[in-house]
Amino acid sequence: MSDRMLQFENVGVAFRRRLNPFSKKQLILKDLSFDLYRGETLGVIGRNGAGKSTLLKLLADIIHPDTGKIWRAKGLRSQLLSLNLGFNKNLSGYDNTVMALVTQGMRISQAKSLVSEIAEFGEIPHLMEQPVGTYSAGERARLGFSIAIRTNPDILLLDEILGVGDKQFKERSSKELKKRVNSEQTVVLVSHSIRTLRNLCDRVMWIENGRAKILGPTKEVLDSYSQEAELA
Repeated sequence: MSDRMLQFENVGVAFRRRLNPFSKKQLILKDLSFDLYRGETLGVIGRNGAGKSTLLKLLADIIHPDTGKIWRAKGLRSQLLSLNLGFNKNLSGYDNTVMALVTQGMRISQAKSLVSEIAEFGEIPHLMEQPVGTYSAGERARLGFSIAIRTNPDILLLDEILGVGDKQFKERSSKELKKRVNSEQTVVLVSHSIRTLRNLCDRVMWIENGRAKILGPTKEVLDSYSQEAELA
């Protein structure tokens, strides 16, 4: 893991908690510094509201830091897979699939040729002509994951996506993700599941109150996290 793809230097992000444009911004992430290396799987864990999803948006280049800076390798492409992001709810599953694949660099003809395979993997061929806004959270997750494993971004960003769906789909999606992890795919995985992170990650970042409390080997970080959770 000597090929650095991305570097955060003292990165901070501030949001307004209220809609009032005159309200004071509050820091969600603070002084975050780390490197991401080609081919690694980096796990991210922390309590709700710690800043995990905001970190993924930074990695996906959806938002930009208010403080500090982010360096990216030239031409870097990332894809964020989250239940709350990425789909136009007014368009059909078919159209969203084609758009997502084209955005990742595929030709339109190539993207269209993959739609049936994606629908079959997600077990939603009967829904592909329906607006995504009519899908349940689980159905959106199936579609999103099925698209993600057919694309080839430089960095695959996963936000709690493995916790959705029935047991059979969880097993299949976990199996596909393990294939990616064991390849040269770079993955950042946000999860509350200690077991998932132990099985898949090379390193883990524990975010607490917007800061990286610990970043290091998976076992070391998760053992510390588990001990604190037991004491809480």
